[in-house]
Amino acid sequence: MKDRDIHSAIKILRREVPQWETPIVTLMAETYQSPFRVLISCILSLRTQDATTAKASRRLFAIADSPQAMIKLTTKEIEKLIYPVGFYRTKAKNIREICRILINQYRGEVPDDIDKLLRLNGVGRKTANLVVTLGYHKPGICVDTHVHRISNRWGYVKTKTPEKTEFALRAKLPNQYWIEYNDLLVSFGQHLCRPISPICSQCPVRKYCRQIGVTVTR
Repeated sequence: MKDRDIHSAIKILRREVPQWETPIVTLMAETYQSPFRVLISCILSLRTQDATTAKASRRLFAIADSPQAMIKLTTKEIEKLIYPVGFYRTKAKNIREICRILINQYRGEVPDDIDKLLRLNGVGRKTANLVVTLGYHKPGICVDTHVHRISNRWGYVKTKTPEKTEFALRAKLPNQYWIEYNDLLVSFGQHLCRPISPICSQCPVRKYCRQIGVTVTR
């Protein structure tokens, strides 16, 4: 993908993506306008399918939708509410510890700063960027496996890890696309530009894609 082609690709994806399901963390952000829900639902979503994350998030937030309410639950109670998300025991422990830190250090508010978010247990760059972009509508680029894979498959960047992809995109991707880039590529990656055997025959941005690393298509 040539640098100038990103504008056309984004325009096309903006038109196509609404036909597919909205990623659960984005849905939480749009529905509740709560940085805390974005943070916790993103933690739950790691290594977990969206449908499972959605159910677990709703069960958990029905009981506790703030750090003050969450800290009243035991780790075992949180485990029961979020099961069967991936690594639910570790996540339950991290969620409770995060809530303790939010209350003690940030007056119960979720920080809007990536560096501060990265100090919280279980929070990596993907989660921190999602909280900043979806929770606070501040500039950031969230890179998950879909964003990393597709950006490299297009030939827009050439990187080995999601973290390196984030910094490559920060240097290259026009600022006006930063916040929406993750949402567009996650939906696109889940439905068409899949990891194995992508459905290239139906791809609306195929002419811009160099198909790097693709060996089998449909």
